[in-house]
Amino acid sequence: MPIPVVLLHGFAGTARHWDRVIAELPAGRFATVALNLAAADPLTPDGVTALVCGATAAEPAILVGYSMGGRLALHAALAIPDRIVRLVLVSASAGIEDRSEREARRVADDALAAEIERDSIESFISRWRAQPLFAHDPDHVAEEIAADERRCTPAELAAMLRGLGPGAVAPMWDRLGELTMGVRVLAGERDPAYVLHGRRIAAGTGRATFHCVPGVGHRVALQAPREVARALCDGG
Repeated sequence: MPIPVVLLHGFAGTARHWDRVIAELPAGRFATVALNLAAADPLTPDGVTALVCGATAAEPAILVGYSMGGRLALHAALAIPDRIVRLVLVSASAGIEDRSEREARRVADDALAAEIERDSIESFISRWRAQPLFAHDPDHVAEEIAADERRCTPAELAAMLRGLGPGAVAPMWDRLGELTMGVRVLAGERDPAYVLHGRRIAAGTGRATFHCVPGVGHRVALQAPREVARALCDGG
C-alpha cells in the first residue's frame, strides 16, 4: 500500500510548490497530498494541524514542510505524533525565541499584511523577490515562484501573515526532544541562517539527521527536488 505523504508549502505559495518533488518520487510508492495552507479553518497553527489530520485519517503519514510550512509541520508533529511516521523539514526554523523580537515581527508582519491588502499582487511579487533571502534564486526559480504567487490573492497572503507568521506562532525549540518520529532536516548551502536553524533542530531532536544541500538557497524544493524526494524515501 502506498505510504501517505502530506506536504505543506511556505508563505506566498500553494500546493504547486511541491510539483517537482512529487515528480521525483518512485511511482506507486507514495500517496501524496499537497495542502493549501489558505484552506485551514481557522487560519492558525492548530487549524493547519486539523487540516493535516483530515489528510491523514486513514493511516499515519510522512509530513513534509517548507519554510513557514516547516514551522507548521513541526507544530503538527508535536500536536499529533501518532499520525506522523516521519517529519521532513526544509528551510525551516522552530520559531522566534525572544518574546520582544517575536512581538516586533508580529507588528511588522501586520503592517506588511495591510500593505499587501492595499496593493496589487504584482506589487507584492516585486517586493518579495527583492529580499536577500532569495538573492541566489536562478531566474527559472524566480519565475516559477512568481507564477505560484499569482495563484494567491492579496487577502489570502495577508491572512496567512497574520495567522501563521513567525510572530504568531509560539517557539518550539524547547520541545524538540518530544518528537518521537524520525526527522530529516534540509537547508540550502547558500542559506546560512537556515543552515544554522536546521543544524540546531537536528541536534535537539532524538532521531534526526541534517543535510546541507550544496549549491542552492532557501527554495530547496525547486532547485534540488531530488534531494527532498530522497529525504522522503530515506527509511521509508
